[in-house]
Amino acid sequence: MTKLSVNINKIATLRNARGGNNPDVIRVALDCERFGAQGITVHPRPDERHIRYNDVMQLAKVVKTEFNIEGYPDARYMEIIEKVRPAQATLVPDGPDVLTSNAGWDTIQHQKQLTDMISTIKGWGVRTSVFVDPDIKMVEGAKAIGADRIELYTEPYASGFAKDKAGAIADYVMAAQAAQKLGLGLNAGHDLDLNNLKFLKTNIPFLDEVSIGHALVCDALYYGLENTIQMYLRQIQ
Repeated sequence: MTKLSVNINKIATLRNARGGNNPDVIRVALDCERFGAQGITVHPRPDERHIRYNDVMQLAKVVKTEFNIEGYPDARYMEIIEKVRPAQATLVPDGPDVLTSNAGWDTIQHQKQLTDMISTIKGWGVRTSVFVDPDIKMVEGAKAIGADRIELYTEPYASGFAKDKAGAIADYVMAAQAAQKLGLGLNAGHDLDLNNLKFLKTNIPFLDEVSIGHALVCDALYYGLENTIQMYLRQIQ
């Protein structure tokens, strides 16, 4: 079964735009679980432009499904992971000045750095996932550094989907098959939506998890949060 992890960063962005606590990030996370989501994802950036440090600490107390914390593995991120011990730590290569994730790790160039960090995180009993492009060499590099899973960066797939579905998915299928052969778990995320998600799942049926935030929250403005989560679940079941 492919699990749906809802990234609630955009909920926090909306709250922060006005101040106060509306919408309530904690309440939304609990509602996402109640509506069928099998995980909650957050990406606490240093500038706290959406999810804040305190949000993470509060969520850690109440999330009953899989809690996934994304981030660049600097000292602050490592401190959060050590303190919270989430189900999964997803390492992304973007620094604090990046608007949103825009590339995967070069798991070969950063082998030593990632190996040390992954070893530390796994020592805390936390599953590790590494954000990578659909490149077999990067997948092999993820195995070499000791990652438990990879998360395929799917923005290029989403961008090419409308023009050439088969061409857009080809590299992802090869990368996914390589991961499966190496015994790596497989996640995917970035710009997945109701238009392109089912095709991804159909071609890579052994996906463990998809992490979706921006598109899901946008759809919820029209369809409602509960209905939207059910719509996304139907795409991967």
